[in-house]
Amino acid sequence: MNEQSSHSDFLSIINANIFTSKNKEVIKNGIIIIENGKIKEIGKQNGINIPENSKIIDAKNKYVLPGLIDSHLHIDGFKTGDTLKESLLTPIGVRFARGIKDLERLINAGFTSIVDAGGIIGLQLRDAVNENTIFGPRIFAAGYFLTPTFGHGDIHYLPTEYVDVRTSKFMNTQEMTSILCDGEEECRKAARYALRENPDFIKVMATGGVLSQKDRPEYRGFTLKELKAIVDEAKATNRFVHAHAQGKEGILNSIKSGVKIIAHGIYIDDAASNLAKENSTILIPTFSILYNIVKNDSNIILPEWALKKAEEIYDISIENIKKAKRIGVKLATGTDFSGANFCPHGKNALELKLFVKNLGMTPSEAIISATRIASEATGQSKYIGTLEKEKLADLIILKENPIENIDILLDSNNIEIVIKNGKIIKFLN
Repeated sequence: MNEQSSHSDFLSIINANIFTSKNKEVIKNGIIIIENGKIKEIGKQNGINIPENSKIIDAKNKYVLPGLIDSHLHIDGFKTGDTLKESLLTPIGVRFARGIKDLERLINAGFTSIVDAGGIIGLQLRDAVNENTIFGPRIFAAGYFLTPTFGHGDIHYLPTEYVDVRTSKFMNTQEMTSILCDGEEECRKAARYALRENPDFIKVMATGGVLSQKDRPEYRGFTLKELKAIVDEAKATNRFVHAHAQGKEGILNSIKSGVKIIAHGIYIDDAASNLAKENSTILIPTFSILYNIVKNDSNIILPEWALKKAEEIYDISIENIKKAKRIGVKLATGTDFSGANFCPHGKNALELKLFVKNLGMTPSEAIISATRIASEATGQSKYIGTLEKEKLADLIILKENPIENIDILLDSNNIEIVIKNGKIIKFLN
């Protein structure tokens, strides 16, 4: 399906219940006037005139939300969790084709923006979306990510020269998108190498992880000095740093260094949470990937060591993120989905349900985490994330009320209309 341009300069949505995500209030009997891709007017219908040449959509008292945002995922073109086999046997072109289909699934599920947290496919498809060659969400992408030797981004069962993108013999595979760097000077140079691909931000591995072979989530990755060097290079080009950080030492180092985004945060403690709150650092728990690994009854092709670590830390993660929420840390939704059969794109609203289930959020709070706060994790909250005048017209119209039942968002068939940049992307009659 291609984007449909409106027949006039104006698009007016009338008779709408509008949840703007600026707060928890709903504008009843509301109207949104869109002009040239932006919101020109929004408010009560009796106070705003509809332009004469406007195309009109009657929302019929249905709910209108800002477009959803997944602030941590990967467009990898995966089908299974067997990363080794897929990397060796599936050509990169096939992976790109799968990625294109995943983008279609995402936007049809109401996600108008996504953050690709590492990988060359997402980065290059970003440009294809921007030039309207393919259709999908607006993509903010990291491209190559930085990891210390033996870090989470180091593929431990391969020689280092096969892992690092600068020397790898496996450049046709998606997993080989790491830049290995140790020490401040190497980290600066690695950051500059990553910036050559024109990413929207820099991704770093500040700790070990679950799906990496020989390390553990609590292992520290980069040192504080190394992280400061990378953050300095990012700031020099008006970018920020998004950190995979699961152990508390790595989380603290990340926040102290000026990292903007903490992904996962499994072992976050009160000291780190208070520091994150003080620095307005955003935490993305990525409950969905762990939930689907631990709770999924189907046969998941993941290494035994990955399954064991996931089971070990799942409940710990929930309890620690609950404490972070109580302290007041900003929480954004992100799934860490890659498109594999156990974490398929298009089902990304699961994270909102888990924010309600695991953290005791109301559906309204979860939606705000998936829109306003998630937009901060893109670095573009000035333009997206809420429905208000002069922002980009990214919005969805739903069959039923998600503020009463967050499960409504889990089925893409409930997303009747998707509008991105003021253009109708999806319209179900």
